Amino acid sequence: MANVAVVGAQWGDEGKGKIVDWLSERADVVVRYQGGHNAGHTLVIDGVTYKLSLLPSGVVRPGKLSIVGNGVVVDPWALMNEIENLRKLGVSVTPKNLCIAENATLILPLHGELDRLREQSTGTTKIGTTGRGIGPAYEDKVARRAIRVADLAEPDALADKVRDLLYHHNALRRGMGAPEVDGKELEEKLKALAPQVLPFAGSVWRRLDEMRRAGRRILFEGAQGTMLDVDHGTYPFVTSSNTIAGQAAVGSGLGPSAIGFVLGITKAYTTRVGSGPFPTEQVNAVGQRLGERGHEFGTVTGRKRRCGWFDAVMVRQAIKVGGIHGIALTKLDVLDGFEEIKVCTGYRYKGGTIDYFPAGRAAQAEVEPIYETLEGWSETTRGARTWAELPATAIKYVRHIEELIGAPVTLLSTSPERNDTILVADPFAD
Repeated sequence: MANVAVVGAQWGDEGKGKIVDWLSERADVVVRYQGGHNAGHTLVIDGVTYKLSLLPSGVVRPGKLSIVGNGVVVDPWALMNEIENLRKLGVSVTPKNLCIAENATLILPLHGELDRLREQSTGTTKIGTTGRGIGPAYEDKVARRAIRVADLAEPDALADKVRDLLYHHNALRRGMGAPEVDGKELEEKLKALAPQVLPFAGSVWRRLDEMRRAGRRILFEGAQGTMLDVDHGTYPFVTSSNTIAGQAAVGSGLGPSAIGFVLGITKAYTTRVGSGPFPTEQVNAVGQRLGERGHEFGTVTGRKRRCGWFDAVMVRQAIKVGGIHGIALTKLDVLDGFEEIKVCTGYRYKGGTIDYFPAGRAAQAEVEPIYETLEGWSETTRGARTWAELPATAIKYVRHIEELIGAPVTLLSTSPERNDTILVADPFAD
């Protein structure tokens, strides 16, 4: 059976949590492979809402192994809080069902502080980060000064590692007028936390290899979306990691040949949180209606999401750079009741037309959408579990999107509830 990588095909917030949870019933292992606790995945199961930031969505399912890979940056305090919150909801999280890569980088309090200091100093050019330290932690990782999960198991060497880290960070803080970090205090905090974190630590690459060789199904859960990828997104208004499916291999330690099917999660319209270009954004009654019907507020930050029409150009590009085989189309029900629905099929740029999203920051801000207007539907699609329950015009909308983006709809989600899903083709099938 094929292993599946789930990626966002827009700017994140596409509904990956529900889809991963739905697919995890068919999987044995669920792996987070990039990002940090800036991700927000909301699951609604039997009327109970679970909001996850760092843990894989499969953690709420009994009998599944959840893995946090080396490509994730881990805030250990946030991790422990999330585990405790799940326990209060009746979900048991133990080293038997959760494994964290020992070579994963830690997010420390100083990372979040630096993140927020930078955002405050940039004025009108804010990137729109969550302020949780993800970017600075990745910077330290690339600069080879990061403290990793495995370092918690070597307390005698921790002082030197903290000193080397603060040589850089305290210089930055002095330049920004912030007080220096007390190295001894940070060291003691990490030593106190170690007994809580280390029982979950392990060689993720080895465990995944064993599971793959044993024929277990592996589900790779991405965070954010393709257009937030640090290389392929709307730079610099992006996250600090690669969000496309290729990162699933790098961020877990399992080779790319282990990934059989790439599923791109895509809303039936478009949203974005934070700053950056958004060609199809509707700063009007349409955008407000989409936001209200779709409950478009960030799971992690609570920030209101910007809303607009479906951008087929952007999704088609995400499919190409991400190697996406099929999409899971979510929130179709939010479009119920619209008399007309617009879809962006191209861009006007410098007096001509283009069929791709350019890389330049100025060019991205300058492109104007070319719309095609489709007939809407008055009937409801909410809760539909078969094609026969969908209005004919809704089916026509879905089929037309398939044509425009060059990929089939593999799954169709019609509400936040787990079972309100139409399966077109099983991603786990060979």
